[in-house]
Amino acid sequence: MPPKAKTTDITELVKKQRRFFESGKTLDIAFRQKALDDLKEAILYYEAEINEALYEDLGKSSTESYMCETGMTLSEISYVRKHMASWAADKTVMTPLAQFHSKSFKTQSPYGVVLIMSPWNYPLMLCLEPLVGAIAAGNCCILKPSAYSPKTSAVIRKIISETFDEAYIAVVEGGRAENTALLDQKFDYIFFTGGTTVGRTVMEKAAKNLTPVSLEMGGKSPCIVDKTANLKLAAKRLVFGKYLNCGQTCVAPDYLLIEECVKDKFIKLVEEQIVKMYGKEPLENKAYGKIINRKHFDRICGLIDQNKVVFGGETDVSTLKIAPTVMDNVTPEDAVMGEEIFGPILPVLTFNDIAEAESFVNSRPHPLALYLFTENKAVQKHILKHVQFGGGCINDTIIHLATSEMGFGGVGESGMGAYHGKKSFETFSHEKSIVNKSTWLDLPMRYQPYTNLNTLLLRMFLR
Repeated sequence: MPPKAKTTDITELVKKQRRFFESGKTLDIAFRQKALDDLKEAILYYEAEINEALYEDLGKSSTESYMCETGMTLSEISYVRKHMASWAADKTVMTPLAQFHSKSFKTQSPYGVVLIMSPWNYPLMLCLEPLVGAIAAGNCCILKPSAYSPKTSAVIRKIISETFDEAYIAVVEGGRAENTALLDQKFDYIFFTGGTTVGRTVMEKAAKNLTPVSLEMGGKSPCIVDKTANLKLAAKRLVFGKYLNCGQTCVAPDYLLIEECVKDKFIKLVEEQIVKMYGKEPLENKAYGKIINRKHFDRICGLIDQNKVVFGGETDVSTLKIAPTVMDNVTPEDAVMGEEIFGPILPVLTFNDIAEAESFVNSRPHPLALYLFTENKAVQKHILKHVQFGGGCINDTIIHLATSEMGFGGVGESGMGAYHGKKSFETFSHEKSIVNKSTWLDLPMRYQPYTNLNTLLLRMFLR
């Protein structure tokens, strides 16, 4: 394991990156494109080591690792690489007649030196996908992967250090001391993915330097199922989204809101799907992952009320595994509803009218995601219009973040800002608005002394 970075080392690294940015090298589109090509090549070269690291950190199978981490990162690189030149090109806009004769246009500029702080649950993807946007926009970047996923962080460090000059892109490993040292620096942009508590600290630190931020956090994302839903398919897709990565997903369905009249039937379908996907002994299933560490294992176990468990509930501290669990007859006052679960527990609550479900969700902090299973088009439109959340799916879970064509981000306590595809490029770019005024004509109406002619011309142009 490399030695932890000292504050002086971090300070010097930021200075080194600022000098590199000021050299102007990153302003060249061809330079950025080559950087993305090099990153893609390095990821492919180290794919086996990535798989091994993700298995050691989180117990992820190679298939899940590619589906949820490596493959998604490669897809993002390909998409951004294809479109970035057009995104970076100046865009001409209409000029008001009062500014005749002029040309107005928007031009994109990188922020400069940016910091990306990533979490442990999808340690490769959530570190490198924001980096793709930062590179495409022309920034220098320091990556701070999570200390809770050390094997993957080490592979990321290897990929970056062997591919890029640290004056351009660098990795700082470590824990709280390194996080603090980094946040004490003056960056031009900070991109953070993680929990709300640390997110507040990031925003507080950034405010001291008036540094803009993106905060990608989480929250208790509801899954609403009404009686018109295709219950069998809804159960299948809910089980996939809930127990993927052992529930350690920021957009995992946190709890189920099910219409009372179909609750019992739906729970049986959920149980059948759990067995179908993970087997009768999920703790023995090598393709079923584990909780990241003992601290989180103990926290999640503390949320399980065995008196309300109707399925699962088994745990193994030696492997840090918790079986897919369903808890019925849950109330808002239960511990499992008091925080984001971030684990394989599905609390079940009921409603008798969709307005009741709407009120329940709206009475709580805005979630990062919402999932609605219904065949009722009116209900679909109503929930989308009247409930505030980051993003989500109708009749599915999770998959809304698996596209580069749409931005992904939270709202309120679940985050601010968005990324993926063009949104990533825009997040790491500042858009300059420029008016290029000709010198062969100069309309007199804006200059003093003001006359009746000034007023007449102003009223002619500005109305």
